[in-house]
Amino acid sequence: MSRENVRMSVPLLLLCLLMMMGAKGVESKKYMRCELTRVLVETYRFQKTLMSNWICLVEHESSLDTNKVTSKENNSKNYGLFQINSRDYCAEGRRGGLCNMKCEDLSNDDISDDIACAKTIQQRDGFKYWKGWSRYCRNTQNLPNLDVTCKLSTLSPIRSPNSF
Repeated sequence: MSRENVRMSVPLLLLCLLMMMGAKGVESKKYMRCELTRVLVETYRFQKTLMSNWICLVEHESSLDTNKVTSKENNSKNYGLFQINSRDYCAEGRRGGLCNMKCEDLSNDDISDDIACAKTIQQRDGFKYWKGWSRYCRNTQNLPNLDVTCKLSTLSPIRSPNSF
């Protein structure tokens, strides 16, 4: 390679490196069933009595993948672990919807915002909001037995430093 080619390629290489360093990649996580059960109970204080419904729902909506985005026929999209729809609960490109959040923020590995919105939806519409729950989880015989597979009864919320 000539000196001229090297001199020309160095700025290009530096530019590419700077762009890669500045690019904020979306982190995603694919949970395992018991791992998500533990996180939801211990960190986010989900009720154990409803945990089988939540896990069944997430398994059928997103396959436990925080990064999942699904386009719908009505030109809306479902985002994240709970597949929250852009039509009512979030807005694309800006904060909005009934959960007042950007839809894109629901498809990363920080599930705290997903959980806040999912709990809002569940309180407002119940589990029937999610077609995956209605189709596969409505019948209690289809719910996973998390006490056997994940030792649900042994889990308890982790006390935060401020809760004494």
